[in-house]
Amino acid sequence: MRTVYLTRTILLAAALCLLSAAAHADVRSLSKKVAGVTVNYKVVLPAGFDPTKTYPAILAFGGGPQSMNTVDGVINRNLRAEAERRGYLVFAPAAPDGDLFFDGGDRIFPEFLKQILAEYHVEGGKFHIAGPSNGGIASFHVAAANPQYFASVTAFPGYMWQPTTAKLNAISKMCVFMYVGEFDEYRWHGEMQREAEYLRSKGDLARYTVEKGQPHRLETLAGDKASRLFDGFEQARKSCADRKSTRLNSSHT
Repeated sequence: MRTVYLTRTILLAAALCLLSAAAHADVRSLSKKVAGVTVNYKVVLPAGFDPTKTYPAILAFGGGPQSMNTVDGVINRNLRAEAERRGYLVFAPAAPDGDLFFDGGDRIFPEFLKQILAEYHVEGGKFHIAGPSNGGIASFHVAAANPQYFASVTAFPGYMWQPTTAKLNAISKMCVFMYVGEFDEYRWHGEMQREAEYLRSKGDLARYTVEKGQPHRLETLAGDKASRLFDGFEQARKSCADRKSTRLNSSHT
């Protein structure tokens, strides 16, 4: 009887482990050859992923050197849990050959996006592009150069690299969400606010939010508070035209 009891206990524990694994997103480390370079990237697949179904998708960039360590950081800190809950795909490449995505690394686009779209059913054929710090700058830069592939841009923080009227106009059909810490030591507030005001003057949805009491690294958009990022993605899924006149320039606690 003791042997039977132990066997049942082991089987039950194994079943619970399998159920727990099934309830969480699958994070995969992959690589592909694009534009003559090897691109290493992570993919977050929602629980119960079905390759025949269509999902909303995020193209994410890490901050700093945009290495795989920063890719892991943005996935685990800002995106994975909520992507699991809401059923999003996440694609997060590391900078090819160490070239930042706004300084040479952008050569993998749009080919990288085309390959992803050939492999996965992405809602509307467009991504929500997002990232912190250098990842936010890269998000603006890549979106402006390839506007047909993106529904929204989210930088926390970030701004358009070497901005021009043409670059800002290129993202004018997207929802734009910009977040910066009240005490950001790099003082990106001015440039971010100018760009948001320009987009709003064109009738675009562009939200610029100062995060009260926060430094450059925003805790108010991490962990369970990362749901605010996804609220923006959800709005963009509905329409960026619904609230074109919305103006938000306030602090958040």
